[in-house]
Amino acid sequence: MEMSVGQVATRAGVKVSTLHFYEKKGLIQSWRNTGNQRRYDRSVLRRISVIKMAQKLGISLQEVTIALSHLPKESAPTEEEWRAMANTWKLQLNERINSLQTLRDELDECIGCGCLSINKCKLRNPQDILAQEGNGPVLWER
Repeated sequence: MEMSVGQVATRAGVKVSTLHFYEKKGLIQSWRNTGNQRRYDRSVLRRISVIKMAQKLGISLQEVTIALSHLPKESAPTEEEWRAMANTWKLQLNERINSLQTLRDELDECIGCGCLSINKCKLRNPQDILAQEGNGPVLWER
C-alpha cells in the first residue's frame, strides 16, 4: 500500500522535512506518482521507527545508514535481518555502557584533574603516560 508524505509523517510522528532529510541521506526511499507527488511503501514506517529508536539509543545517523544499507529498501526486512542489525547495535551499546560505567566509577578521581597530565587520572592518563607528550593540558591541545 502506498502512502503520501503527509500520511507517513503523521503515522511515524515526524515532520515532513525529517522525511525529506532521511531520504536525502539514503535512509528511506520514495517514488513519484503521475502527479509528481512523493509516495512511500508502507514498509518505510518500520525503517523510520528503527531510525528514531536508534537515535534515542545514541546511535549516530551514520551508523544507522550503514546498518540499513544492508537491508532491502523496497520491502520490509525479515525478522532475521532486523535481528542481525540489532545484534550489531547491542555489541556497540555494551561497549558504550562499559565505558560509561568506567567513567562513573573513576569520576571521583577525575574531577579536579583537568587532564593536565596528572598521574592520578585513571581515565585519561593512566600511569601518567601523557607526561611523555609534554606539560600542561596535552589532551585539550590535540
